[in-house]
Amino acid sequence: MSQTQQESHNHLEGTVTAILFRNEENGYTVLRLDTPNRGEVTVVGCMPGVAPGETLELEGSWGRHASYGEQFKAEAIYRRMPVGEKAIYEYLASGAVKGIRMGLARQIVDKFGAQALEIIENAPEELAQIRGVSLKRARTISEGFRAQMGMRNLAEFLTQHQLPLAAAMPLYQRFGDLAVEMVQNNPYLLADRGLDIPFSKVDQLAIELGVAGDDPQRVETALLFELEHNADNGHVFLPQDKLLAATGALIGVEGECLDTGLEALIQRGEVVREGIAGVTACYLAGLYGAECYVAMRLSEMCTMELTPPHNLDQLLEDIQRRQGITYAQQQRDAVELAASRQVMLLTGGPGTGKTTSLRGVLALFDHLGLETALAAPTGRAAKRMSETCGQDAYTIHRLLETKMDPYTGQLAFTKNQDDPLGVDAVIVDETSMVDMSLMSALLAAMRGDCRLVLVGDPDQLPSVGPGNVLDHLLRSHVVPGVALTEIFRQAQESAIVMNAHGVNQGVMPDLTNHSKDFFCMKRGDAVRTVDTIVELCQRRLPQNMGIAPSQIQVLSPTRRREAGTAALNRALQQALNPAQEGKGERAFGPYIFREGDRVMQVKNNYDLFWENPETGEKDLGVFNGDIGEILQVDAGGVTVSFDGRLVAYPPELLGELEPAYAVTVHKSQGSEYRAVILALQDVPSTLLARGVLYTAITRAKELFILVGSPELLEKMVKNDRQTRRYSALRTRLIQGTKE
Repeated sequence: MSQTQQESHNHLEGTVTAILFRNEENGYTVLRLDTPNRGEVTVVGCMPGVAPGETLELEGSWGRHASYGEQFKAEAIYRRMPVGEKAIYEYLASGAVKGIRMGLARQIVDKFGAQALEIIENAPEELAQIRGVSLKRARTISEGFRAQMGMRNLAEFLTQHQLPLAAAMPLYQRFGDLAVEMVQNNPYLLADRGLDIPFSKVDQLAIELGVAGDDPQRVETALLFELEHNADNGHVFLPQDKLLAATGALIGVEGECLDTGLEALIQRGEVVREGIAGVTACYLAGLYGAECYVAMRLSEMCTMELTPPHNLDQLLEDIQRRQGITYAQQQRDAVELAASRQVMLLTGGPGTGKTTSLRGVLALFDHLGLETALAAPTGRAAKRMSETCGQDAYTIHRLLETKMDPYTGQLAFTKNQDDPLGVDAVIVDETSMVDMSLMSALLAAMRGDCRLVLVGDPDQLPSVGPGNVLDHLLRSHVVPGVALTEIFRQAQESAIVMNAHGVNQGVMPDLTNHSKDFFCMKRGDAVRTVDTIVELCQRRLPQNMGIAPSQIQVLSPTRRREAGTAALNRALQQALNPAQEGKGERAFGPYIFREGDRVMQVKNNYDLFWENPETGEKDLGVFNGDIGEILQVDAGGVTVSFDGRLVAYPPELLGELEPAYAVTVHKSQGSEYRAVILALQDVPSTLLARGVLYTAITRAKELFILVGSPELLEKMVKNDRQTRRYSALRTRLIQGTKE
């Protein structure tokens, strides 16, 4: 590769000779470009509407695909229409304009010469002068050409302002030929979450276009951005004073314009303001509705007492005999409570018998003739639930039959108040991971008489999404429940279980006690930490303990820094799945995806199709946190197996995947692994928390190894500080049961 090709960003110019692949939904394109100095080269990237015959100027970078060789990844595109009769003929003859082929292209150029494109765009009736072209056909050709020009203008506008070209297709689908005009009139249209453009870039464009600092559109969009940003950080609402202060700091304004902007949003119903829990709370309308609905439904369910079967004692004896166990008192209490209440909580840490209690509740429901659905927030949690209960379990999203609303582009569910689930009871595991919006959707899909059992560990980290639902349910003391506290004898033999409970009580693990399943390997710096983890995964655990690399999950509290997941993934991929001839790979962004890699889906995608060849199952939806293995890499993208569910990712969707040899502790929630290695070196102080450590330890089934700094471990054990999440669910539940 020449020096020019090795540069990270390059300029390339040439004429499009062929379109090899195009995704009409988002504009991702693979094409051949004839360049003056290099001849034909392959170009990939988001290039909506580009057609053979066009001259392109591209900014981007060179890369090499393992199977398809050198490629130029376009990041900015400048397009020039053909000039002169010869170039215009070649352009039209290539099929670039729908409805025109070689013969008609020759007739058009012969008649209109260099004005041919202008005639097609602005005077289609003149095309009807050509024999064989009706006025209707001429107008159809013109409409298609104008659509192409509209897309071209939009793409050039985005490029000019250094905005992502991936936004072009969704913008054009919404606004058509008026897209550029609409954005120029209101640049804050680009702040729509579905476009994935950072607010800072949108705001910069607006300022460049002359929007005043206190313009109402700017202020209102900034207020909404702050509420959305904080929802992503777990908050259901923001106190009004904090919302106004944060927004003012974000866009550098203060005073009356902020109050006026907030009032306008409230008047339009986009924001709801209410005094509750001692503060003036400002909600996004959707989250306000979700919180109120969850509180209302659960309050109603809490007041509903059911008549247990008259022979409950004998029934419990029969269940215990069939399952070959004898319930401890707390476990028996849990099954008895499920017989008499419409909603209940079942909580406990590792080794306290949650699974046994859960199976008892399920057996009770079966005896009562209730059809029960088992669900969990993640695919792995659902799979584990299915294995322990002996019955199919589903992700909550799949249970509710997820879809995207074609008009709003937002998440929607097929199952709701109008089309509820056809079951009599729902049991949800890993409830700590369920956020406010998902809990609202689940309750909305349950019939009025449907029972609900919520199972979880209250000491796990809260949901990624807004709210801290399980915590608020527990602290309200409104929802009936049983807390399992007894650690059973078999579990007491596990240092993993005992240290997890100890950490939860602020007790430092005894690192001198070399148990069979809990170890600490002290390392003084990040380089040695990473090297040790690689050695453990590559050699020591497979050879000495018979634990394959695929059964080991490396965790870190952080993505960044020298011992974060990014650095660990690079080192582990090199050690466990190095490049070799014949093994397909594809570079995308900062990653190289290679056949055999472990990868994680990092956002919910409700439109991705999957199928399981063994079972014949087919469905839509791959969700944030799902971990799989790359089976194949080719020109069409990559194929990933998620526990037997095969998903084909086209190139433009590779941004939804990340390497998963190492994942953050937060991303590991809901999963369980045979062996867990925790990298603890150079961790931000905000992540040195007891809940993070407890969650990491409880992911391990057979072996937990900490590699790094015992001093950081001690800081985590001592730090029981929990980040407050703004939510009024607890208050609403208490109020609801008093009414």
